[in-house]
Amino acid sequence: MIWLHGLGADGHDFEPIVPELMLPSDLPLRFVFPHAPVRPVTLNGGVPMRAWYDILSLDRGAPMDEAGIRASADILIGLIACEKERGFTAGRIVVAGFSQGGAIAMHAALRYPEKLAGLMALSTYLPLQDVFEAEVLQDPRCGFQDLPIFMAHGRFDPMLPMALGQGSARLLRDAGFTVEWHDYPMAHAVCAEEIHDIRNWLLSVFAAGERQD
Repeated sequence: MIWLHGLGADGHDFEPIVPELMLPSDLPLRFVFPHAPVRPVTLNGGVPMRAWYDILSLDRGAPMDEAGIRASADILIGLIACEKERGFTAGRIVVAGFSQGGAIAMHAALRYPEKLAGLMALSTYLPLQDVFEAEVLQDPRCGFQDLPIFMAHGRFDPMLPMALGQGSARLLRDAGFTVEWHDYPMAHAVCAEEIHDIRNWLLSVFAAGERQD
């Protein structure tokens, strides 16, 4: 499972959640928590910090850092390649992310030319939606509609309003994807109930993988 952190955090951010998932000992799940590159972030006054891409504005419809998004998606694809070299097939790899990391996970997973085990997107949204149809739906190498997708969001998120996540989930469902959606009474965070739901989803994903194998 490759899990990308959010803006300003680092790869250690979600490490404490692993024991909280209380996954069974017979599930040999390897977690990879990479660090985003350090770059200036326009929204934060140009201060350099770990970020998967620049954020120009939080206004809906504002321009996105397309180059940064695509570059970080390439980083994730490279991490998938590393795990495949270790002997994991694409169908045994889950990509996940929170906030900015979730946006990169969504962008890369939906375009990946093999079906992954699953996509987990927390408190996030699908970026570059204007090219989604051309790059995913119209490309026969991409868009595995049976890809298991877990999306979750805080109802009181002041940074990325839940409507952004709901809109992304709706877009995916309209395109034929099945999205397991959860929302919680929290802000831009992760809560205990969400961790419980992530655990159940992971168990279902890997149980399905065992049946297919």
